[in-house]
Amino acid sequence: MTDIVIVFWYWWVLAVFLLGVEILAPGFFFLWLSLSGFVVGSLLLLVPMTSLELQLLIFAGLSIISILVWRRYGIQHRPTTDHPLLNQRGAQYIGRTFSLIEPIKNGRGKIKVDDSIWTVQGEDCPLETTVEVTAVNGVLFEVRLVKKAL
Repeated sequence: MTDIVIVFWYWWVLAVFLLGVEILAPGFFFLWLSLSGFVVGSLLLLVPMTSLELQLLIFAGLSIISILVWRRYGIQHRPTTDHPLLNQRGAQYIGRTFSLIEPIKNGRGKIKVDDSIWTVQGEDCPLETTVEVTAVNGVLFEVRLVKKAL
């Protein structure tokens, strides 16, 4: 049985390939695998007789450690934004009041919000009653009565 010989530049080619995958599918995951491959290749350049098993062990260990460290750092340093509800359209309407364009019967009715019509759920109310959005469940607004129509 012959031993498999890995040359340092094999690891560097793998590192460049993984970096290319990271560019195509960003998320920092493949970046750390790429960095680990580069480190193992550099180690192999300095110590050419390193066994394949040790190379794979170092690569796996560095990959796992770097990913875990990055995840921990990422969780602790989440970016703050001045628009926390940017991609949560329904959540942007919580606390706002609207008039019913269709009375709430059997717990369901409709309101006009900006340029769209939303289904609401709440206590039965007549047409043009003012309601406040209290929660969002998918595409359904939970509302409470603010001012009953005359």
